[in-house]
Amino acid sequence: MTFTQLPQNLRVRLISSFFNRIALHAVLPFMALFFTHEKGKIYAGTILMISVGISILANIFGGYVADRWLRKHVLIMSAGSAAFMVTGMTFCLIPLHTPITLFTVFYLFFVFSSDFGMPAMEAIVLDSTTPENRKNIYALEYWLVNMSFSIGSILGGILYLKHQFALFILLALINWSLAFCYIFLLKDDGQKTKGPVHKNMFKDLWNSYKIAIQDSRFVVLIIGAMCVSSAESMLSSYISVRLSDTFEPITILGFTIEGVRMFSILSLENTLLVVCTTFLVSKMTNRMNYKTALIGGLFIYGIGYSLMMSGNEFYYLLILGAIATLGELMYSPVYYTEQANRIPEDRRGAYLAFSSFSYNGSTLISHGALIIGTFLVPWHMSLLLSAIIFIGISCIYLALYCHKKIPLS
Repeated sequence: MTFTQLPQNLRVRLISSFFNRIALHAVLPFMALFFTHEKGKIYAGTILMISVGISILANIFGGYVADRWLRKHVLIMSAGSAAFMVTGMTFCLIPLHTPITLFTVFYLFFVFSSDFGMPAMEAIVLDSTTPENRKNIYALEYWLVNMSFSIGSILGGILYLKHQFALFILLALINWSLAFCYIFLLKDDGQKTKGPVHKNMFKDLWNSYKIAIQDSRFVVLIIGAMCVSSAESMLSSYISVRLSDTFEPITILGFTIEGVRMFSILSLENTLLVVCTTFLVSKMTNRMNYKTALIGGLFIYGIGYSLMMSGNEFYYLLILGAIATLGELMYSPVYYTEQANRIPEDRRGAYLAFSSFSYNGSTLISHGALIIGTFLVPWHMSLLLSAIIFIGISCIYLALYCHKKIPLS
């Protein structure tokens, strides 16, 4: 199936997400720097921690609404609100003295508005695909996500310092374009919506998520994904810090590579491999059954990242980075396909919102590893990550391929 043969809603979703991620990753990674420069590290840390909590709440409410309203209406409201908020942020940058408090309010509402539409956005993939073609669609999305991250990071790096105002104008224009795109291009494809079970919205909200939480296999699956994803999160936390402290600088063709640059090279290697080999690896895994591709990919991924926790040689780290990326390319589309196939059609919003806890949980694990790493030597951290990934693989295997009900207590 070619891109033009995909359902219109799916094409709109893939293209709009691609440009939205470019804009977000050109701006949001620099928010810590922006708030630190304007008000100091404590203010920056506090606002960013609050934004994580707001993101979680937005996903929870967004998942609930995505099952009860038409996805199109949810996305129009989300994109329109986000466009208004980022326009406010942009206007705050016009004065010589930035009204930082007002900018912060707009920023926090922008985070809520953007994340509110995420469950509906993810549900469109399930609405517009079949179990047979989901793996290829998730491989395409995985490629688009990495491309957008790369383009956004490059744009941000070029424009943030000297053309900050232009960067925020770009973000505002993209968000307004998304809102109009959803209004005129998204279709109402007969989506089944659920009415409220309770008159009290908060009681109904709890009832919606209670079913997902009581689905023991899905909970175990998300715990497994959280453990596995923590490895990649550690690349930008523990591994980057360790390399800056312990990596012995080397010179290649007159270019000196120290710890921070080594981390940048590993990140660039991951992006280039994903962009260049995603469809090649996907074609290779199409010849395997899902279980082999998933579990094999997870073990390869785990070996690469676990050894990277303590590796300190340039070429050795490059090889480990390639191994970890290969494993990720093998398992990622299959995992998201298998997860999607186990989500009830009438509760896609709630289940997908609940699945976002795997990302937040993996971030917490990686932050914890940074603290633990001050007390353990690197090879101990390799063993620790190996154990965490093994627990994650075991949970995913139990949830997907052991058919007996999994007790949670």
